Amino acid sequence: MTVRLTDQPWLTASSTRAVMAALEAAGGPDCARFVGGCVRNALIGVPVDDIDIATTLKPEETDRAIRAAGLKAVPTGMAHGTLTAITERTPFEITTLRRDVSTDGRNATVAFTDDWAEDAARRDFRLNALYADGEGQVFDPTGHGVADAEAGRIVFVGDPETRITEDYLRILRFFRFFAWYGRGEPDAAALKACRKLAPGMSRLSAERVSKEFMKLLAAPDPRPAMAAMDEAGVLRQLLPEASRALFDAAVSASDDPVVRLMALFPAEEPVVRAVSARLRFANATRDRLVGSALASPVTDLSMSDAAVRAAVYRHGSRAVADAAYRRWAEAPGREDDARRLIGLAQAWTPPRLPVGGRQVAKLGVEPGPETGRLLKAFEEGWIADDFPAEGHAERLAALINPPRG
Repeated sequence: MTVRLTDQPWLTASSTRAVMAALEAAGGPDCARFVGGCVRNALIGVPVDDIDIATTLKPEETDRAIRAAGLKAVPTGMAHGTLTAITERTPFEITTLRRDVSTDGRNATVAFTDDWAEDAARRDFRLNALYADGEGQVFDPTGHGVADAEAGRIVFVGDPETRITEDYLRILRFFRFFAWYGRGEPDAAALKACRKLAPGMSRLSAERVSKEFMKLLAAPDPRPAMAAMDEAGVLRQLLPEASRALFDAAVSASDDPVVRLMALFPAEEPVVRAVSARLRFANATRDRLVGSALASPVTDLSMSDAAVRAAVYRHGSRAVADAAYRRWAEAPGREDDARRLIGLAQAWTPPRLPVGGRQVAKLGVEPGPETGRLLKAFEEGWIADDFPAEGHAERLAALINPPRG
């Protein structure tokens, strides 16, 4: 049965047509096909974000073809057959058909081929080994990719253990794709292979692991995938500190992947710093984890508005809101209290300390440690009184010359 992509604006866009025409001018009408995610997503009605193209042209031939058409060519991975064509501000990743010569579980040595079936055989999952020509006709070399995509099955191409030992990141990719596209129970053979080979993930770079894990956490509902990861021992291999006790509730409370990540381990600064260093999270993610851990002890769903403002002043609005999401996960029935706290934390802008060393000096205090002590005492009282806008000079004077009696 012929399957064809329909109603896909990206397929008929002038930028897409220009790139395909450039390739076909060099290699003939069947030298280039769309591949992977754009084909899969188009089949199941999911938005297409990236457009990847596979071609029988060798990398240098692709480069010449793109430049000859007046398009921009960026050599993003020529050794592995990949360059990026850019036209009308739209990138197209173009890769020569490949077969693996050797792999070490982390990197692969490839040879270029003109055999579409060989290229499909080295891909991770059958629903990703799908191709489509410029007219939208779909090619399914494994014979199962279209059916898998429509049914929500994440099944490895060929033998799962073979695919994983080629690149151990495919363990995490299995759970990530199940989180985004899977339905029903995970494939049993895939789970068995992931469980057996999970220790192999230690060979991977921390950056690749953390990037893949954050993509999983960003899925609309990663709870079934996380439960499967936990059961297979993959979560323990990745995050020995992890506990799923709060995770399901955190997913219900927020679609923010960092909030969901926070729920997997204790809100303790040494723990989150150690995890962040080991997995080399992005600096912004690390800072949020640490900030939330520091704000957590002073964040409570029953706290007054003044207490919220004090916490925001000391720790920042993002840290207090993140800590509040954790408290929400701990007490799912208190959604209204959590939303009040989060809303206030996000809406309030802390004022600047209204006095400084100059004001202290005007009251006769010589510059030195005493100035710092007085300013600290002033700040603590100002916070305790909920940041009054007036009376600063009188308050400061009273600290320098306390009233007698």
